[in-house]
Amino acid sequence: MSMVDAVKSVFSKYATFNGRARRAEYWWFALAMAIVSAVLSAVLMPIALSSVDVATGEIGAGYYAALIPLWVVSLAVLLPGLAVTVRRLHDTGRPGGWIFIALVPFVGGILLIVFTATAGTVGPNQFGPDPKAVQA
Repeated sequence: MSMVDAVKSVFSKYATFNGRARRAEYWWFALAMAIVSAVLSAVLMPIALSSVDVATGEIGAGYYAALIPLWVVSLAVLLPGLAVTVRRLHDTGRPGGWIFIALVPFVGGILLIVFTATAGTVGPNQFGPDPKAVQA
């Protein structure tokens, strides 16, 4: 699965929280969103910061106007990002509620990374058929 295929797959299942997602689908999507976020931030933050008056600390209207595209993209990928994470957890045999482990300070995010990086269960599990077998 390529990055483009993964992004298409995730957006085609925009708010689908049932089923399973392969590691490739999850991690390619995560990488694509990290790249989009980094590029948008690199382009928009200098524009936003140029509207801040350093002497007085006043924030001009241009600050918020420059950040609107970043906010829109973040909101647009929030639901599919949550959905693919839940489907990835399903592939490892865990219920989607495990996504909340990321809220535990210090170790929660690390555990979620470990869970999403772990190989999925071979064959069908309680969340659906093996996505590798379906694609083959």
